[in-house]
Amino acid sequence: MTEAEADQGVKVVPIRGVRAMIADKMQKSLSEAAQLTHHAECDVTALNAKKAALAEAGDKVSVEDLLIEIVVGVLQRHPDINGTVQGKEVHLSKAVDISVAMALPGNLLVAPAIFDAQDEGLMELRASRRDLSSRAKTNKLSVTEMTKGTFTISNLGLSRVHQFTPILNTPQIGILGVGCAVMRPVQGENGIELRPHIGLSLTFDHKAIDGAPAADFLTDLCNTIEGV
Repeated sequence: MTEAEADQGVKVVPIRGVRAMIADKMQKSLSEAAQLTHHAECDVTALNAKKAALAEAGDKVSVEDLLIEIVVGVLQRHPDINGTVQGKEVHLSKAVDISVAMALPGNLLVAPAIFDAQDEGLMELRASRRDLSSRAKTNKLSVTEMTKGTFTISNLGLSRVHQFTPILNTPQIGILGVGCAVMRPVQGENGIELRPHIGLSLTFDHKAIDGAPAADFLTDLCNTIEGV
């Protein structure tokens, strides 16, 4: 720190430790992958209704849990975006090992994976996500959980961010960013009504998949959410 900065009350925070590792991975991701992002909106009226119905039946789940279950199912219909890029090879996975981005205290970020998520039901996925979150806070995640996912979900639904451009969790092919819900006017049976819509942002590696099939995935995802 210079004397001028000290006089102006500037606080210098070294980028080191885990924060440095995260920074290096983000920079490496941008330099190694041909990243492109598609943005979409979808109506979550039906999703919220399902959440409320489950809660009334005694099964309390979050919107994130419901989205994870839906994304896992849609990925099985679009296997070309479920995998990793290894050098000049695309490795597509039959298993959906869904990484879930989690913010931790100290400006830290992790994205551990739920392995074989396609074999878990909604309540199992909820339990798996909560287990990963709990162990992330106590630094008890394994290296395999931290590095071996096939697709990532990054949820900012509790913020004021509606859409954003998530950076790929390389070497994965795709990452889905989930924004907050905003009310949009739509044509209903009895005229114009307001319904909640969330922003969805799909970043993908253009080396592994082209824009059209990536758009097909995002469209299918929106349709599935709206028809749940």
